[in-house]
Amino acid sequence: MLTIDCRDVAPIKHELSVYVSDQVSAIPTIKIHEFTLSPIEEEQTIDTKEVVTSIKEYLDSIGEGRNFAVIGHSDTITIKSVSGKPLDRFARPTEQMFSCAHCGFVTRYEVEHNNHQKIHYL
Repeated sequence: MLTIDCRDVAPIKHELSVYVSDQVSAIPTIKIHEFTLSPIEEEQTIDTKEVVTSIKEYLDSIGEGRNFAVIGHSDTITIKSVSGKPLDRFARPTEQMFSCAHCGFVTRYEVEHNNHQKIHYL
């Protein structure tokens, strides 16, 4: 299990956890200032370098790649602000988001969420 400390990027923690877990095929668990990634199967391991690369890709995609350092140490990855200022974007309201309990798929639309959940029961 890997722990990703998101104190400096709290407004994007949910979106980041979904992106990274999709990239490395892991199960995310959201906590207050961090999220954890667990392997899907017990005998699998999660490559820390792959997670660091995925986090950097996400930060680059939103134009924040140069403002944050991603530091991996043992089973913890920390995202730190280079300037000392945390990300100040407003988070999207999570009460308007629908998340699949089976795989973590996130959408704003209830109809899309309901249709997505049907694929798990085919």
